[in-house]
Amino acid sequence: MPDSGRASAGGGEPDVGDVGVAEVLAAQSRLRRYLPVTPMHLAERFGVMLKLENLQRTGSYKVRGALNAMLAAQERGDRRPVICASAGNHAQGVAWAAYRLGVQAITVMPHGAPENKIAGVAHWGATVRQHGDSYDEAYAFALQLAEQNDYRFLSAFDDPDVIAGQGTIGIEIAPHAPDVVIVPIGGGGLASGVALALKSQGVRVVGAQVEGVDAMARAIKGDTTLVDPVRTLADGVRVKVPGFLTRRLCTRLLDDVVIVREAELRETLVRLALEENLIAEGAGALALAAGRRVAGKRKCAVVSGGNIDAATLATLLSEVRPRPPRRPRRRTGEAVAAAAGDDAAARKTSPVAKRRPTANLSPSATISAAAAPTVPQPVSEEEFTW
Repeated sequence: MPDSGRASAGGGEPDVGDVGVAEVLAAQSRLRRYLPVTPMHLAERFGVMLKLENLQRTGSYKVRGALNAMLAAQERGDRRPVICASAGNHAQGVAWAAYRLGVQAITVMPHGAPENKIAGVAHWGATVRQHGDSYDEAYAFALQLAEQNDYRFLSAFDDPDVIAGQGTIGIEIAPHAPDVVIVPIGGGGLASGVALALKSQGVRVVGAQVEGVDAMARAIKGDTTLVDPVRTLADGVRVKVPGFLTRRLCTRLLDDVVIVREAELRETLVRLALEENLIAEGAGALALAAGRRVAGKRKCAVVSGGNIDAATLATLLSEVRPRPPRRPRRRTGEAVAAAAGDDAAARKTSPVAKRRPTANLSPSATISAAAAPTVPQPVSEEEFTW
């Protein structure tokens, strides 16, 4: 999938340049003037920290890469109109960034793209063109328009500046000291950027894809066969051909890629809404759905977006009945006392001690002890289970 129309002379992979930690740090300095730091949330019933990019401007992390790429282009003196192809979130990010920077933007979206995402693009004044029935068809048409009109084509993922912008998520996660971060993968821009930011910190980065929509997982293994992706709730990661640059970065930096079943994804999205009061789109819940298959004491999943169609969400809430989560493990009072070295307290909470008479206590003391409410022991973050 060529990027920015720059095909190599030999007709092979395009010359997309390179990107590293320095570019991610430069992106952070550009974006801090425009974008807030999104919050972290401990989802106790899942036992996972969540990076809430569903609360980002335009409801998705995509605005980071789009804005950074357009700011970097202006620094280089490139003020051409921007065109992109997108299933929705990248288009909204481009539209919002273009509005803020006073740049003309054209977005090509496939037929069948969610209406709420199309409306979001139009709201910020970008021109919306619908073409084809898939992202790949929209991509080919957008590239054709770029070449005919001398627009700057802005890839949704296979662009160094876009990857660097997405990597700022990793910089914001780092202070929370996770041992593993899980990210959804479509074309690979988010996974590449986050891995660039965190691998030097000793953090494992794991990608998540949906069964039947696993082009990056196969490409990492050397299988570049083109397979049409199946229909999925995670329309934001439904990509047939992953990026060339992102493929190289993911192969080098990712520790693993987990494949999630569609039923798991649907259940996770509903649980997020009902148990954590968080609205995520299909791709936004993908990393969390993969969390149960990833080992780690301090896991963090990126909730990449929240732009779900209202009718789709209503259908899921009415049809999906998630299994009740397992109760979190609690340390007994005896275990807590033993850990603190308090032998007397340990004896008091043991079954043997409870059977001993309390003749040495006054009646009032006995009544007070019996009437005292039972206070549950606190549970640390590490003790929560899925």
